[in-house]
Amino acid sequence: MPPATPTRSRSSSRTGGAAGADWRAVEPAPLVLVQGPEGLLADRAVGRLLELVRERDPETERVDLEAATYEAGMLATAASPSLFGEAKIVLARGAEACTDAFVTDFAAYASAPDPDTVVVVVHGGGQRGKKLLDALRAADATVVPCETIKKDADKAAFVSAEFRAASRRVDAGAVRSLVEALGNDLRELAGACSQLITDTTGTVTPDVVDRYYGGRVEATGFRVADEAVAGNSGAAVALLRHALATGADPVPLVAALAMKLRALAKVAAMRGGGPAARELGLAPWQVDRAQRELARWTPEGLAAAILAVAQADVDVKGGGRDPVFAVERAVLAIAALGGR
Repeated sequence: MPPATPTRSRSSSRTGGAAGADWRAVEPAPLVLVQGPEGLLADRAVGRLLELVRERDPETERVDLEAATYEAGMLATAASPSLFGEAKIVLARGAEACTDAFVTDFAAYASAPDPDTVVVVVHGGGQRGKKLLDALRAADATVVPCETIKKDADKAAFVSAEFRAASRRVDAGAVRSLVEALGNDLRELAGACSQLITDTTGTVTPDVVDRYYGGRVEATGFRVADEAVAGNSGAAVALLRHALATGADPVPLVAALAMKLRALAKVAAMRGGGPAARELGLAPWQVDRAQRELARWTPEGLAAAILAVAQADVDVKGGGRDPVFAVERAVLAIAALGGR
């Protein structure tokens, strides 16, 4: 039977304050901890591990365990050698909601894992099962961080990597459009990349993205913000009313306005010797665009626009009587300030 795990150095497998193993490159090991709230990345890491163990031994037996319903002794049965000596991979999901028996059994197993069995623990984040997490790290488990991707620059990098992995070209503008349209949900963003890769040919451009996803609420919110910041009150209000008429909620629309103004404020701070662009969490195209847009803004106008959006945020979250009126008032205020 081929061994389930390659030789690994301790420095490459432990987290110990380091970044941990990349979900794109994780290798099978006796103990693997996939930890973090981003379910898509966790699924990708688990899928890669399954693929690799099956490549090494197509007869590898897979055993699934649910941490929330785990009972004492299940791991011993799952990880024990099979009747015909096939390799095994044990997938234990939902460790963030595990039973006490799960913590006890897995912590004990971590002290002397079977070198021919791959045991993968998937933990969605939080402090539940901390004793188990500490035991896995102490046992030199491979730790795969799967944190939520929040920054637009990181989302853009994710999109670019999806197309690069498929040997497809994608314009920077198309990447931006995808992030604007679907960046609130990484699974949707990945699905959109997959669809464009499958359904189109040649370089993916902003026009192609717009044809497929131009009607998404997130994209509409950013378009409202773009028109408002440019001082185009008529276009901004028309887009806003269309978004509201097609089911958009005022809260994410105000969030899009706030995100736009925050980007302007961050780039404006760079002019005064503030943080470098790479420290702002913005992609280069966002910085370039903000620099162009700031040409029509004064510091006082930008500050007033930010205050207007802050008030709208309070109003749409219960502080005002009419959320629709609140977001429209904010759009008109930004457009007026941006048109000076």
